[in-house]
Amino acid sequence: MAAIGYSVFALAMTLGRLTGSALLERLGQTRLLVAGGATAAAGMLLGALAPSLWAALAGFAVTGLGLANIFPVAIGRAGELAGPGGVAAASTFGYGGMLLGPPAIGFLTDWFSLPVALTTVAALAAVSALIARTTREPGRGPVVGGR
Repeated sequence: MAAIGYSVFALAMTLGRLTGSALLERLGQTRLLVAGGATAAAGMLLGALAPSLWAALAGFAVTGLGLANIFPVAIGRAGELAGPGGVAAASTFGYGGMLLGPPAIGFLTDWFSLPVALTTVAALAAVSALIARTTREPGRGPVVGGR
């Protein structure tokens, strides 16, 4: 069943990436990052705390949709704000998270439980939404009033 959960997540992320350009044009960078982080947080909470397998799988799918465009948009935004050094830093953090995230979840699961470990992922997704909300888009002033 664990393999099915990851497969559902990866499929949803693929579908989300395929629609990412249209969403980016419609929402803009800040709204896409905030919506993606909030969606991923809600999905991972559902996946972590679901009372049934089907609800957990739905949560992983929602998480995949939410996370699908955060990394590509964040890399582009880092390049626009800080140039090549920003891209390098954002890529290092992003790929570092992909390498260190699964073992960290495993350790948290061993120390506490799987729901607690996955809830930390939801919290990190929510933090990413807050960071996106409080930063500015390139070429604009500070984010005010939902821009």
